[in-house]
Amino acid sequence: MAIVYPFTAIVGQERMKRALILNAINPRIGGVLIRGERGTAKSTAARALAALLPEVEVVADCRFGCDPDDPASWCTDCKERHAHGENLPVRTRRTPFIDLPVSATEDRVVGTLDIEKAIKQGERHFEPGVLAAANRGLLYIDEVNLLDDHVVDLLLDSAALGMNIVEREGISFSHPARYILVGTMNPEEGDLRPQLLDRFALSVDIRGLRGARDRVQIMQNNLEFEKDPDSFSETHLPLENELSRKIQHARSLLKDIAFSSRDLLSIAALTSQMEVDGHRADLVILKSARANAAFEGRPAITQLDIALAAELALPHRMRRSPFEETNLKLEELTEKIDQIQAEIGAGSGDEEIKEGEPQEKKSLPAKS
Repeated sequence: MAIVYPFTAIVGQERMKRALILNAINPRIGGVLIRGERGTAKSTAARALAALLPEVEVVADCRFGCDPDDPASWCTDCKERHAHGENLPVRTRRTPFIDLPVSATEDRVVGTLDIEKAIKQGERHFEPGVLAAANRGLLYIDEVNLLDDHVVDLLLDSAALGMNIVEREGISFSHPARYILVGTMNPEEGDLRPQLLDRFALSVDIRGLRGARDRVQIMQNNLEFEKDPDSFSETHLPLENELSRKIQHARSLLKDIAFSSRDLLSIAALTSQMEVDGHRADLVILKSARANAAFEGRPAITQLDIALAAELALPHRMRRSPFEETNLKLEELTEKIDQIQAEIGAGSGDEEIKEGEPQEKKSLPAKS
């Protein structure tokens, strides 16, 4: 098995690494698009993230790696076996890394139902596709802008739904498709359509590092890795293990991370001020802020969590003129959120909300 370059050995590119980690904590955020020039560690970071993710428990003989602790997400086969009283065996496995080729077709991605066998023999036979292999893993799409738009739509739909449902001639089959979606592209080779761009939850624009010391560090790291991959990986193993444990711990905390009505008002007012279309950005910011709070070990989200999430969720959704830069600075976002919360008023909407709790309707105070 080839040794993967360590995630913690990547120099700089903090936004990219944060976006990847947040999606690792909560794949339901909806993926990350990394846009940048060649040679900026885009694919290296995606592979490195998958390598450090903790092992997961799966139904041992399931083709889709169903989660034994989440019956609601089981595939059609596992549900039927359980209904017939069968005990499903359990094992652990490494997080899979699936590389989707640009030439992938719809059938290759979602899988196929054998209609002929169903009609002639009365048997339902499903041939799994890429989404089955990627379940509970990382699905990587290099040059996503060159992939067929319809296929990109399918990937984004299944990532948002967490399920892949295939229906042909009245026959259906479903299986879980919960994966960390990572797309990379070089804008010089063409951009994604705005409709598809918006479907990626987070987006990061990266460039080669300009500092001479950083560039020297990159050269030294790569030379050491090429000379002795085992020794280089062993050197970074303590940091890799620590980051892996933090991600695993954050996953366990995520459902209990609280937020207040005031936080929701801050997010809504921020996206409104930035003239962001639709409501997807609001939800992405909330999910990402909770994941960041879990990663930092906080019981509830803060203004900083909201700002860090907005820094990743808003740039690719903001209206802009051709050639206009859309990078947002963390300091500017923090200042905007401070102003918004001051308008809301101290003590207004401070009650905590947890996942699934009913919420009272709130509104921003009218401006005089």
